[in-house]
Amino acid sequence: MKIVLTEEVAGLGSAGDLVEVKDGYGRNFLLPQGKAIRATKGVEKEVASIKRAQQARAVRDLDHANEIKAQLNAARVRLTVRAGKGGRLFGSVTTAEIAAAVSQAGGPVLDKRRIQLLAPVKSTGKHQASVVLHPDVTATFAVEVLADKTAK
Repeated sequence: MKIVLTEEVAGLGSAGDLVEVKDGYGRNFLLPQGKAIRATKGVEKEVASIKRAQQARAVRDLDHANEIKAQLNAARVRLTVRAGKGGRLFGSVTTAEIAAAVSQAGGPVLDKRRIQLLAPVKSTGKHQASVVLHPDVTATFAVEVLADKTAK
């Protein structure tokens, strides 16, 4: 079955890619989840709009990726969350919260799906996060998680 991906699917491709998958995988998972649409002649306009949106978000080239990496290294990323005794968090810090904290710290706008954590962030302190900016450039940066003093 030929389908067009509407979002990035690990091990398959990114949004706008035309891929061939087994019928069951496409019919039972990708199509109902909204991760893909059937490849027809009328889908070409939709694929073009997906590609334009993807290019607007994408890193332009290797030099641009290195610029973003330098911005990330210069930014001091701090995140204030509710925590209990001993610095243990109520829940965990998500990649979306980290992306928002990077933007708030004056860093670049990051796609939350590109941020990777070595382990779930469930305590206060300094943690490492990385983001793949380009196939050749991966930026690793520190995220400082602080306890919210106002929450009791």
